[in-house]
Amino acid sequence: MAEFTMELNDEQKEVRDWLHGFAADVIRPAAAEWDEREETPWPVIQEAAKVGIYSLDFYAQQYFDASGLGIPMAMEELFWGDAGIALSIVGTGLAAVGVLANGTEEQIGTWIPQMYGDANDVKVAAFCSSEPDAGSDVASMRTRAVYDEAKDEWVINGTKTWATNGGIANVHVVVAVVDADLGSKGHASFIIPPGTPGCSQGQKFKKHGIRASHTAEVILDNVRVPGSCLLGGKEKLDERLAGAREKAKKGGMGVPPLERSREGGRVKNAAMATFEASRPAVGAMAVGTARAAYEVALEYATTREQFGRPIIDNQGVAFQLADMRTQIDAARLLVWRASWMAINGKQFTAAEGSMSKLFASETAKKVTGQAIQILGGNGYTREYPVERMHRDAAIYTIFEGTSEIQRLVIARTLSGMPIR
Repeated sequence: MAEFTMELNDEQKEVRDWLHGFAADVIRPAAAEWDEREETPWPVIQEAAKVGIYSLDFYAQQYFDASGLGIPMAMEELFWGDAGIALSIVGTGLAAVGVLANGTEEQIGTWIPQMYGDANDVKVAAFCSSEPDAGSDVASMRTRAVYDEAKDEWVINGTKTWATNGGIANVHVVVAVVDADLGSKGHASFIIPPGTPGCSQGQKFKKHGIRASHTAEVILDNVRVPGSCLLGGKEKLDERLAGAREKAKKGGMGVPPLERSREGGRVKNAAMATFEASRPAVGAMAVGTARAAYEVALEYATTREQFGRPIIDNQGVAFQLADMRTQIDAARLLVWRASWMAINGKQFTAAEGSMSKLFASETAKKVTGQAIQILGGNGYTREYPVERMHRDAAIYTIFEGTSEIQRLVIARTLSGMPIR
């Protein structure tokens, strides 16, 4: 187990500086254009692929960093560049993680390379879980997958929403209900191969922020996929469903999806544990956006003069900057702690993953708003990037679990009592 440290080693610093250079030289100059266009920045993704950032190998190296700091460091630097473009670069990773977490070795080797393509022909992938009536309440999912035993095929019907890269992806990973009586335990994940009939893009959302990241509905109309596209395989699914049904007979089912059972401090719901482990990465994204806005505000405050002196000489501005920096550093520390705990197998007995995501997300919204205030009228225009950063920051308190859900998870974990 790696010791917890707040000091990056030489290799990590080299990676950080490399990412920072890419964010400064490639992402930032393109940010305003792709925000206005509200389109996927394919040329930037291709540049990221050419230098090795847009690849499974790169993210695997960061993920398996024994200190746990590889992923949060990478997320912070890329999102410091621009949140919309960065999300376009890292969005495929969510689908890849879905396959890595649930797929067989053969499925991992077959599908993940197709998610990324190569530097000359980049591809993207989409993870499709949320639905119009099932966001935080995953037990309300309506997309159904029915097994056609005669043809060894799964037939999938439903509508997914808020899917990053939805409809434009080469590979879609879709979560569907296979046994409605088991609630969230009756879900399974499926690969939708490229060009599968019945899988199409629905509404593309015109968003408040992260406009360079493609977000859309995915329509699944009698989509047929081979049995081999069930992540983990049929035997593993049948075994898991049988165990859940047996537990249901003994009275172990029917609890609300947010309910937590304590057993030596462990979360018994594996999906909730996975969400907890992934949330620090979103917190790191928020830290990157907050830090970017703070740096713009600090530079502006030291060079902008009013009444014959820099505006940072005014306590009203100076104190805001002091609070901004303090909150950013505190958010980073929470993210790093949770990331270190996750990679070293430490249980989140106080919902440390949710804590990091909650605090960093709220910090990003607050800091970007303060940056606009410090820049005054200039901050409200698109001539300065803080306006865009403020719009981008709003997403952090919504996706990967809203701030309200994070607070419920934290309170539930601390009390050990179900929150309905």
